[in-house]
Amino acid sequence: MSKERSPKTVNESSTTSTEHLMEQVVARANMFAALRRVQRNGGAPGSDGMTVEQLPAFLKANWEVIKGKLLSDKYKPQAVRRVEIPKPDGGVRLLGIPNVVDRLIQQALLQVLTPIFDPTFSEQSFGFRPGRSAHDAVQQAKAFIEAGNDWVVDIDLERFFDTVNHDKLMVRMWKRIKDKRVLHVIRRYLQAGVLINGVVMASDEGTPQGGPLSPLLANIMLDDLDRFLTERGHRFCRYADDCNIYVSSRRAGERVTAGTCRFLEERLSLKVNTSKSAVDKPRNRKFLGYSFFRRHGIRLRIAPKSLVRFKAKIREITARHNGWSMEQRITALNAYCRGWVRYFSFAETPSVFAKLEQQILRRLRLCQWANWKHPRTRLRKLLALKLPEWKAARIAFSRKGYWRISGGPLNSAMPRSYWENRGIIRLTTLFTFSMNRRMPDGTYGGVGGRLR
Repeated sequence: MSKERSPKTVNESSTTSTEHLMEQVVARANMFAALRRVQRNGGAPGSDGMTVEQLPAFLKANWEVIKGKLLSDKYKPQAVRRVEIPKPDGGVRLLGIPNVVDRLIQQALLQVLTPIFDPTFSEQSFGFRPGRSAHDAVQQAKAFIEAGNDWVVDIDLERFFDTVNHDKLMVRMWKRIKDKRVLHVIRRYLQAGVLINGVVMASDEGTPQGGPLSPLLANIMLDDLDRFLTERGHRFCRYADDCNIYVSSRRAGERVTAGTCRFLEERLSLKVNTSKSAVDKPRNRKFLGYSFFRRHGIRLRIAPKSLVRFKAKIREITARHNGWSMEQRITALNAYCRGWVRYFSFAETPSVFAKLEQQILRRLRLCQWANWKHPRTRLRKLLALKLPEWKAARIAFSRKGYWRISGGPLNSAMPRSYWENRGIIRLTTLFTFSMNRRMPDGTYGGVGGRLR
């Protein structure tokens, strides 16, 4: 396990330089960098309806006033817009979308605060940190299991982002930040409230997901958990509020669970979701979409729930009655599969990608068959695909259901090459390409363009 940096020496050097932090936040170079980042990220409008495209013109007319309010400690953020995002495992995730001006200021704050806090975070914290990724966390977890820690304590925090105690969070920031204007504006962001059906509801706890500053505040809050686990010599990986601790036996896991839950609830006032937390073998749990299996060592695979989620998305894109043209479906499939394969290219199960590719092609054949509708249209189209007349007639006038006929009889009429000519990107080709472009440190040289 890597040696932790001493927070004391960093505190002493950082607090003396944070008394005039707001001047760094509103500095021209910092604000331009924040503006470019907000424009690149895009996103929906906040409670005031202003879009990212409208932001530059608004700033030209109003920035001096906003800057003056920030420097004089009089700036008041607007309430965030509540958005509900369905969770894959059921329920909804509550997002708070700040307006674009507040997103800009939060991004500027983030750029100044990250160099202060990030260097003292644990080496086992991977979420929303420069130069770190979910892949790094998964690879570290794999290394812990290979070292003989083949039991995992999977801690699930219940509604973490919605239950962060403001006072406890601000105390942790106050120890490192001496510019009261920065502390005050962050506190105002936390208490800005949520706009629901035109009514602003007060927010007494939580740090709304959706703003640029929220992930850093979450890491600041959970840094105490990292220190608690490190002091006790535990091997763990944390990505935001997703924390796995690796131990050598079930009994050790139960003991670690009890101590960790007690610390979270008593010291941080956070609630552990006992129904989703467990002590189990890593192969039975998922971590950041991945799972593990043993075959000539420890290997990575795509977690079953992640596969279910992928198949559901493919069914959504290739739904017969969604009103999309085949070109729209192929474009949507290519975009989704590029990102999905790039993330899961660390999985050591190529056969899974081949099976998923077959399912995608079968779904496309189903859609094509449904679009042709009438038997005579089907016969004409199959003949145009160079099928023998007897075979085309047998398929066109078949009474088999869509799914059944798309799995066998249509294979010869619309093979893989047919869909490649129409622009579909093969899942197996994407997987191989991502593997080849992966750098030694786990990053990529880039994924883009059509792959054949």
